Amino acid sequence: MLIKNGQVALPGLDEPKIIDVKIEGGKIADIGENLSGDSDIIDASGMYVLPGGIDPHTHFDDPGYTQREDFYHGSCAAASGGITTIIDMPCTSIPPVTDIENLRKKLSAVERKSVIDFGFFGGVSALSLQQNFFENFKKLANYVFGIKTYFISGMDTFPRLNHYQFKKVLEAAKILKIPVLLHAEDFDYVSSATQEMMKRGDSPRDYYLSRPEIAEILAVQNAVEIARLVGADLHIVHITTGKAVEIVKSGPATCETAPHYLAFTLDDFEKIGSPLKVTPPVKTADNREKLWKLLAQGKIDFVASDHAPAPEEEKFSGSIWTDYSGIPGTATLLPFLFSEGLFKKRISFKKLVQIVSENAAKRYGFFGRKGSIEIGKDADLTIIDPEAHWTVKGEKLLSKGKITPFEGMTFSGKIVKTIVRGKVVYDSSAGIVADAGYGKFLSPSN
Repeated sequence: MLIKNGQVALPGLDEPKIIDVKIEGGKIADIGENLSGDSDIIDASGMYVLPGGIDPHTHFDDPGYTQREDFYHGSCAAASGGITTIIDMPCTSIPPVTDIENLRKKLSAVERKSVIDFGFFGGVSALSLQQNFFENFKKLANYVFGIKTYFISGMDTFPRLNHYQFKKVLEAAKILKIPVLLHAEDFDYVSSATQEMMKRGDSPRDYYLSRPEIAEILAVQNAVEIARLVGADLHIVHITTGKAVEIVKSGPATCETAPHYLAFTLDDFEKIGSPLKVTPPVKTADNREKLWKLLAQGKIDFVASDHAPAPEEEKFSGSIWTDYSGIPGTATLLPFLFSEGLFKKRISFKKLVQIVSENAAKRYGFFGRKGSIEIGKDADLTIIDPEAHWTVKGEKLLSKGKITPFEGMTFSGKIVKTIVRGKVVYDSSAGIVADAGYGKFLSPSN
């Protein structure tokens, strides 16, 4: 395959360069001007050619909760949004990925479904901590990119860790040289506030007040202090407040945010309702603006979707307290950042490439294979037409989840083709053009 005349995002450049990219054997074989070959030629004139997007935070719910999502539909949605690699969370599948046997069960269930490459996170919950914890952890370490934990959890199959248990996990992770990921909301604050707010009412604002900014800030402060004491590698997922980001960066630790925290505020939540119910909830407008600034400054390491859709009967249960918390996001991750970040000059072109590809690959240790357009790397590419516009319609999402807070929003820039290891897996005019199972399992050991 030969991609000609595209505006290519080469690593380290502030702006794209018009240049050709040659692909052989699923790898990038050459990058240069006026390349020739008798293989398939894609004329990318006027198009941006980016490294394939990496979404390092998805809940594809497979196996166990496939009424919400599965690996085929989730990966198709990702591909339609220019994503070529995802890392799936351990907690929203049955059984949760807390030991090597459970990982093998999950891999067996999903490996013939994905159209893009994928990896897993493992997890430690209060239940798995009681069951040969270190040995299970040690066996998982070669097959997962990190260990997910919660300070507060709504899942019976994956209960939260207290601070002492979290310290034990960090100590083990330090020995095994693996990052620990944390859902950071303070258990005591949220538990008490939820009881009070449930008595008060049943509105989006009531839900927000059960988990406001201070709940995240308290949790991040405690987590960072424990990680500093242990000397462990900590990552905070889906961060929502500027203050928490500042605490993370004093850690040192790393963090990610999600598009919905950059797009929406509490005012939007009150208007949109349950289609925007996520955990942690979206916050006030000043926090949204702080997040954009911190992202541009490099203090937020990358953006991930936290893709977690649900069917209508779960999303609209009749109460904000029982409505499912989560949205389909992997298809809109890169288009949102391209349109609302790059086009609106909130972030630079170089920063866009870093936060959708490069930084996640570096953080989780597979930058030698993916995350940039360089000779010898996997030919994972996203071709975008910057002149095209499109409007989000939930019914057209390739995910099982059709209920999105982005409904009706028009984005600048359209994904034209998504290429994984040299094969077009998504074409805007033809849809998904790869077979289920084309995607390969990616792990630290392979």
